[in-house]
Amino acid sequence: MLAIDQPATAIRPLRSRFAVTVAVEVAVVVAAIAIAAGTYWFIAGQHDAKGLIAPPVIAGLLALNLVPGILLLMLLGRRVAMRRAAESVVGGGGRLHVHLVAIFSLTASVPILLTVVTASMMFQSSAEFWISDRARKAFGDAMTIVRESQQQIINRWVLGGRAMSQDLGRNLPVLRENRRDFHDYLVQQTIVRDLEEAVLFSHDKKGGFKFYDFFNQPSDKTFRALVTPEMIGQATASNRPEVGINEQRVWVVTPLPQGNGIMLYVGTSVNAAFLSQQHFAAEDVVDGYRALQGRARSLQLKFNLALLSVALLIVGIAVWIALAVADRLVRPVGELVDAARRIAGGDLTVRVPDPRTRDELGTLANAFNQMTGQLERQNTELVTANAQLNNRRALIEAVMAGVSAGVLAVGADRTVRIANNSAELLLGTEQGRLIGRPLADVAPELDSLLDQGRREATVQLPLHGDMRTLAVRIAQTADGPILTFDDITQQLLDQRRAAWSDVARRIAHEIKNPLTPIQLAAERLQRRYGKVVEPADETFGRLTETIVRQVGDLRRMVDEFSSFARMPKPVFREEAIADICAQVMFLHEVGHPDIRFTIEQGDPAPMMVCDRRQMSQALTNIVKNAVEAIESRPEGLKGGEITMRVGQQGHMVSITVDDNGVGLPPERDRIVEPYMTTRARGTGLGLAIVTKIIEEHAGTIGFSDNLPQGTIVSMMFDAGALAALDQGGAEPELAGEGQLTALTRTRT
Repeated sequence: MLAIDQPATAIRPLRSRFAVTVAVEVAVVVAAIAIAAGTYWFIAGQHDAKGLIAPPVIAGLLALNLVPGILLLMLLGRRVAMRRAAESVVGGGGRLHVHLVAIFSLTASVPILLTVVTASMMFQSSAEFWISDRARKAFGDAMTIVRESQQQIINRWVLGGRAMSQDLGRNLPVLRENRRDFHDYLVQQTIVRDLEEAVLFSHDKKGGFKFYDFFNQPSDKTFRALVTPEMIGQATASNRPEVGINEQRVWVVTPLPQGNGIMLYVGTSVNAAFLSQQHFAAEDVVDGYRALQGRARSLQLKFNLALLSVALLIVGIAVWIALAVADRLVRPVGELVDAARRIAGGDLTVRVPDPRTRDELGTLANAFNQMTGQLERQNTELVTANAQLNNRRALIEAVMAGVSAGVLAVGADRTVRIANNSAELLLGTEQGRLIGRPLADVAPELDSLLDQGRREATVQLPLHGDMRTLAVRIAQTADGPILTFDDITQQLLDQRRAAWSDVARRIAHEIKNPLTPIQLAAERLQRRYGKVVEPADETFGRLTETIVRQVGDLRRMVDEFSSFARMPKPVFREEAIADICAQVMFLHEVGHPDIRFTIEQGDPAPMMVCDRRQMSQALTNIVKNAVEAIESRPEGLKGGEITMRVGQQGHMVSITVDDNGVGLPPERDRIVEPYMTTRARGTGLGLAIVTKIIEEHAGTIGFSDNLPQGTIVSMMFDAGALAALDQGGAEPELAGEGQLTALTRTRT
């Protein structure tokens, strides 16, 4: 192990010294962007300048942009190499790929950089001559000479046309006297001045052309194409000759002195083709040179951009070749590493391909295949032995998941290692949240049992606001204690009810037998001796009345005992539950006018299948408790209120009774148990009977505080389940009109 670790330790400082971090990559990207942006701003700032950018400057900018570009390609190749190494089974961080990318990139980039800079300098140096100031001056001088020579030739015809117009203007009266002599004079002037065409004419915008005399006049169409109204207007306005040139002729239009609108047209084909070709060729050359000057900088930038792109493309190809070569070098090693890792993952059937060569890698592959064969045989034996253990464990897990008792396996450090679903439900924790938690945080009561060293015990745990009783059994193992526990809360409650029912039945039987004789004896004494006793002596009457009254109290107590011990079987019919509530509230409102009774019901009023008598009994008991709670408030408090709400949501019917009495007692979790009472004359059977009636009606009952003072009794009934118990029968008894109107009713 030491021999393997020492080289790694020796290599680590060298690797960290040349490590390429994310910060370096970001710095290169930022530098490339900054250089590109600076280059763009520099070139944009030279937009108004004429000519090329200095070749050394543009070459420097090219090299400055090419260096970070090459670095970016190298970093990109490094990223690709590292990603391939991450996807490859060989691993190693892609160092071989990275080294090859660096070598190939440097090998390609150095000559490319020198070649690009040299080509840029050579191209720009040759291009700079053609758009330099000397070339521009030489070209301008040549164009000036061309234009001057052209202008001298044109001036010769212009002067000839002007002189001829002056001569004709002086002889214009002859035209009116002897037209033939004037024509001969016109011909003479045309020939003497080496002209080929001559026309005397006038032009009116309305009348058009009017011809007076001519010599070799061109066709009418040609004449009108050459002598345009614009040309005539310019000659007339300036009183100077106007000249025109095309490939066939040179012509001049000039007004005659004192000609009253008569104008002279003269034309010749001498030097016409030369002048036209010279004129248009000179213009084309000038336009081309100007365009070249305008595009010189654009061509310079495009050429350098092309050089930059080609250089980056070559470097990119070099990086790609480096990656391909690295992939080919690591492929044989990758096959061995992949097979080794698959064996480490449990696949002992893997083998490397048969080696094509008998070199060191081939020998290693053969030895590797022999080793995997031995491992596969040994693993088969272990798997067979382990399968039996897995079957036993699966059986235990299935049993734990199916039992209703909670099971906790606790480690030596008192943390929960194993817990089934029943344990999570009984302890009120979310599924999967018990494992790994200390037992003292989950259930301190169970943790205290481990300190006591007891094997069996009964504990009470709070669950959703109620106290639940658990029967706990503890088994000690080498890995830690195992706790199993069952919820026996309902079982204990049923046992208490059964015991109290038996006690109530026996008490009712024993007490009820002598009550009737005692009551009859007292009434008989009162009838027989009440008239004999003197009226002034009231002792006899009080005593007999006391006996009768106490016998009545005892009979009422016995009736409650009997009712609790053996409730009659309910008769289920569909009833208007709101009317039952109204009757109960009306009876108590009549007897307690100082308390405000309010009933709120939904619209339409809900219907529910129930036993009308038992439901009325249960609601009467609840309202009676509310009235007694209000009457138990300290003296001086007024404004007692009792509100009953009846509603339905889906198949659930809800009834709530709110009061502002003294509130719930401290033993609120035991108020529904038999013989649990906080009143001096209470029997403790009222809420027990109410709970029994509600449970027989597929309902639940709950008690909560009515802040700031009072109690809220909530009852929920499953109307869907009760509908299946409907026995049909008579229409439900409705409350009287006076009862309903006597109550303060609120529709919601």
